[in-house]
Amino acid sequence: MNDVESGESAPFSAAETAQVRTFWEALGLPGIVDVHTHFMPRPVMDKVWAYFDSAGPMVGREWPITYRADERSRAEALDSFGVRAYSSLVYPHKPDMAEWLNGWAADFATTHERCLHTATFYPEPSATAYVGRAIESGARIVKAHIQVGDYSPLDSMLDGVWSQLAESRVPVVIHCGSGPAPGRFTGPEPIRSLMHRFPDLRLVIAHMGTPEYLDFLDLAESYDSVHLDTTMSFTDFSEADAPYPRDAIDRLRGVGHKILFGSDFPNIPYGYPHALEALARLGLGDDWLRGVVHDNAARLFGL
Repeated sequence: MNDVESGESAPFSAAETAQVRTFWEALGLPGIVDVHTHFMPRPVMDKVWAYFDSAGPMVGREWPITYRADERSRAEALDSFGVRAYSSLVYPHKPDMAEWLNGWAADFATTHERCLHTATFYPEPSATAYVGRAIESGARIVKAHIQVGDYSPLDSMLDGVWSQLAESRVPVVIHCGSGPAPGRFTGPEPIRSLMHRFPDLRLVIAHMGTPEYLDFLDLAESYDSVHLDTTMSFTDFSEADAPYPRDAIDRLRGVGHKILFGSDFPNIPYGYPHALEALARLGLGDDWLRGVVHDNAARLFGL
């Protein structure tokens, strides 16, 4: 999409805006809560986009960025869609990066009132201290990316991090499934061990745990504090390579109160409305949809 500051068109169309707003208005909602969106420092976002453009090994297929635009334009897109609250999910891939990202994300949240103050971490000696400072300064959501970070969630340098997050009850959106490509530490087993040690952790399993859907669904059914986010799940793009098991769809009713809408905006290879349409076509009903796209996250974050 084009950059508004260049004098070209906005990264979203009037038709898209109408589609999204019609969706939530028909459900009688005040808007959408999107727990999985990405805003990052410009150099970092540029590198992320370059990686997607190269179809690198953690992507594995052509993946065009639909909402490639400047930061202001992307925020305006979410405002236009009627997204009441969203995140600025940042994540490090090396040491001595997370604290800098946390500072940037805190500043971003102060100038974007709809953005939940976001933080992140990496297994390093300073992690416990800077995560503690982030929590004290008002962080409301934390991102952990096991695949990109290439670290074990059971690394001993994270013990103090998990302990603080469990005590503070700050939700953690964690990419721990093995999609779109497996990592050394992805999969359900490390998360089972983590929840056994810290059963009060509020984990939000990104992408429904793609492709280990059933294992992560089991975890959500077993632990009151384990949630799932719908990011990219059920869309045509994801169903082509990692379809959600049809015989497990009905089980999503039972954990419907713990499923949160996520879009992965702006890094999605299709339009924003499709993520919502993909949920509606599951046929789980309007009450389920209301919970997923708004009410569950509103309750979790006290909106």
